[in-house]
Amino acid sequence: MLQLAFRSVKERPGRFAATLLSAFLGAGIVMMFNSLHDTAAQAGIDAQSEEILSTTGGVVGSYGTLLVFFAVASTLTVNVRQRGDEIHLLRCSGATPAQIKRMIMGEAAFVAVIATTLATLPAMLAGRLLVSSFKDSNQVADNVDYAFGSIALSTGTSITLLSSVGAAWLAVRRATSDPTTTAAKDAARARWRTIGGITALVLAAGAAATTFAIDETEPALMAPAAYAAVMTSIGFAVFSPHLLRALLAIYGRPIQLLAGVAGYLTVHNMRRRADQLAGILMPMILFTGVAIATLYMQLIASDALDANGVQKTADDKNLESLNLVIVGIIIAFACIMLINTLYAATSYRNREFGGQRLAGATPRQVQIMVAVESLVLTATGVTFGTLAGLVGILPYNIVRTDTTWPEQGPATWITVTALAATVTFLTSLGTTRRSLQTPAVDTITAAA
Repeated sequence: MLQLAFRSVKERPGRFAATLLSAFLGAGIVMMFNSLHDTAAQAGIDAQSEEILSTTGGVVGSYGTLLVFFAVASTLTVNVRQRGDEIHLLRCSGATPAQIKRMIMGEAAFVAVIATTLATLPAMLAGRLLVSSFKDSNQVADNVDYAFGSIALSTGTSITLLSSVGAAWLAVRRATSDPTTTAAKDAARARWRTIGGITALVLAAGAAATTFAIDETEPALMAPAAYAAVMTSIGFAVFSPHLLRALLAIYGRPIQLLAGVAGYLTVHNMRRRADQLAGILMPMILFTGVAIATLYMQLIASDALDANGVQKTADDKNLESLNLVIVGIIIAFACIMLINTLYAATSYRNREFGGQRLAGATPRQVQIMVAVESLVLTATGVTFGTLAGLVGILPYNIVRTDTTWPEQGPATWITVTALAATVTFLTSLGTTRRSLQTPAVDTITAAA
């Protein structure tokens, strides 16, 4: 089955493009930040440089690793779900569930190794630029040489392989389950998801509380607040199917009244596919939560200096620019993962769109349905992403400024929301439009 996995990847590389992109970007980010630990571990480095490099590699690398793990897992889960018919055919041909698991896990491992190999050089170059930025902001001594060694390589390889193979195992395990025991296994998985989501929210509460124990002048003040926002985003992402169903229960009827037939199709499809749509909501909530939290905290820090009459030095400005660069890397990764997941999930629905057209729905109604779905998903993702961001923003703002609500206006929130909406609508509608160019009968035949 491992040989079959190799041939499957070799003969159909397009199918694995989304997974490869996720793993490539994820491995690059993990190795880039963990290379700071390699640099800090060199002999003869001064204490200040070592502390800055280790802190940045540990703090940013830790929640960056969480984002990478969930992004790769989300993309792989969508990929395996798309192959339901293929898995069913393999089982009918005599393949055992264990053989199918080895095949798909072998594919995931093969793609992860390729992605890690391809990401090594870009990660090395990006890490070197990051250390150079530290030197320009006078946080790291000029005599510190950049190092890319065992810590970066081992963490990048292990995290990418673990997230890829682990997600593939979980997804294919469900796809190959015995129908007679599916209900019991689904209940067990639901319990574990609930435990994981609650654990993330508890860790978020602990990180938010830790913020109050740090002095407002400490550079590390932002770290626990950012971690609280990330963990809350993960917790909301785990519970996203339940959150989506709750919102549909409230707004389902108004959506049907406003959008007519397309609204009915939207509400019906989203209720039925809530678990699958969690794969889209996960990167959307993470993107919104991380972007809002980190950008607002940086604005609060900058405005606090101005409010106290402290003139920003060149070092302060360089540090602010460096923070924005680091934040930008994480936000860009989350945004790309959102596009990647949206494209994979929407392209998977070719057969569904064809069936709806054969049942009487017009291409316009299908497009309106996808547009309304995108609106609901954006509203859901932005709502809970904003709440997750506030879990980090409010404690940070209270400690930093002694006020409860930040004085910064809604411009940043509007920008992040507009970007999330634009990405969602353009990707979903663009993919749907491309699907609708194929005759409905051909779509059903090709997918069968």
